[in-house]
Amino acid sequence: MGNRGKKYQAALAEVDRDHLYDPEEALKKLKEFAPASFDETVELACKLGVNPRHADQQVRGAVVLPHGTGKDIRVVVFAEGDKAREAEEAGADEVGSDDLAKKVQDGWMDFDVAIATPDMMKVVGKLGRILGPKGLMPNPKVGTVTFDIKQAVEEAKAGKVEYRVDKTSIVHVPVGKVSFSYEQLADNFRAVLDALLKARPAAAKGRYLRSVTVSSTMGPGIKLDPARVTSFVEK
Repeated sequence: MGNRGKKYQAALAEVDRDHLYDPEEALKKLKEFAPASFDETVELACKLGVNPRHADQQVRGAVVLPHGTGKDIRVVVFAEGDKAREAEEAGADEVGSDDLAKKVQDGWMDFDVAIATPDMMKVVGKLGRILGPKGLMPNPKVGTVTFDIKQAVEEAKAGKVEYRVDKTSIVHVPVGKVSFSYEQLADNFRAVLDALLKARPAAAKGRYLRSVTVSSTMGPGIKLDPARVTSFVEK
């Protein structure tokens, strides 16, 4: 890793690496010293007390952020007939079936969310090698394989984010932009943590929320006190 820039070093100097911050203090501090000149994304990383190698300890789902992601979400829908029209009316950026699949196979990836009706999965399934690695494969567990196309498109446009525990038992989720007000970041933060806490698998033993860190795209991580995070979510 190369040397970090002066702005990063200045931000790092403001963070006590041995201190576990209160969520309110951490979110406000993060807004103060985000080092980049662009509007950085605020990221949340949670280490969970689960073993993702076991099917009964998987943590996966989606949650609509109260104040969105701060990003213009581009949505494509694989549907035909009435459901295709429903998708267009709901604001989908691109709608199609085999023609849309061919476009993706040819290298077009100008979208953030892919939604499909269940009957279209025979078409979408062929795109698994393309969409899967990018986290764009429609999945019924997060509501992107559904016949309720209107709701799925509206939620995606409103700022629905997916979460999934990785092989190191960590969940990474965006919770907004540095330009958001503290109140907006706090509401989004609570929504994500509330969803994660409710998604605790019955098979998970011991302490569930092991560590929580927030950071901006180019900034240092700020470690939070898991106990105070739980209290913050319950406010």
